[in-house]
Amino acid sequence: MRKSTFQIPKMDCPSEEQLIRMKLEPFKNIDTLQFDIPNRKLHVYYNQDIDPIQSSLGELNLGAELVSTETATVILPTDHKMESRLLWQVLGINFLFFVLEIITGFISNSMGLVADSLDMLADSLVYGLALFAVGGTMIRKKRIAKASGYFQLILAVFGLIEVIRRFISDEPTPAFQTMIIISLLALAGNALSLYLLQKSKSEEVHMQASVIFTSNDVVVNIGVIIAGVLVYFTASKVPDLVVGAIIFLLVSKGAFRILKL
Repeated sequence: MRKSTFQIPKMDCPSEEQLIRMKLEPFKNIDTLQFDIPNRKLHVYYNQDIDPIQSSLGELNLGAELVSTETATVILPTDHKMESRLLWQVLGINFLFFVLEIITGFISNSMGLVADSLDMLADSLVYGLALFAVGGTMIRKKRIAKASGYFQLILAVFGLIEVIRRFISDEPTPAFQTMIIISLLALAGNALSLYLLQKSKSEEVHMQASVIFTSNDVVVNIGVIIAGVLVYFTASKVPDLVVGAIIFLLVSKGAFRILKL
């Protein structure tokens, strides 16, 4: 068996990793794909010719470059039951905080919390995609990806419209106490998710992608906390709306990437 390593600079979110998997799935000569997310590298274990694989990766416009090719041994299968269990746990945590944040977001009039809740829902869709697509056909995977992408896009558009409406209307200042407390709880939930995912030490695409996604969520939680502090000091709704708009833009970016599948 041969092992070829590709450097892929633009591989930085779960949708791009799923995109690569779906693009290469028709190649029956590929035995295993290993993703090194932090270093933006893809290791392809295969037999026969690398040229068609390299050509397909180039069509994705992610900047894929062949770094090296060498002889390799067969990769042993991973514990998919353990990975599925961890993904279900993380999905459950994300969905729980989606419900908590969207309810408290509307009660406290905070678009930052509402946006973060929808980001949690978008994460749940990505984890669900990884779970339900396992073992499925190419058509099934594409249908699931397309549905989740459109759903995320609808959420993002709805959110951005609501942010604009609140900017131009006379809306009350958000309750900064609720923003900070709920975001701290969500931060703890994402920290737990990150611990569970890193504990698996898996090199599989969906597990490493989930680590990256959850790490980004931690940053979003901190952003909402900072917005709450700024609302307190400025007595203005603007910091909350700015953070909400940024989160919705991130969700829409992820949606467009998924729709490329």
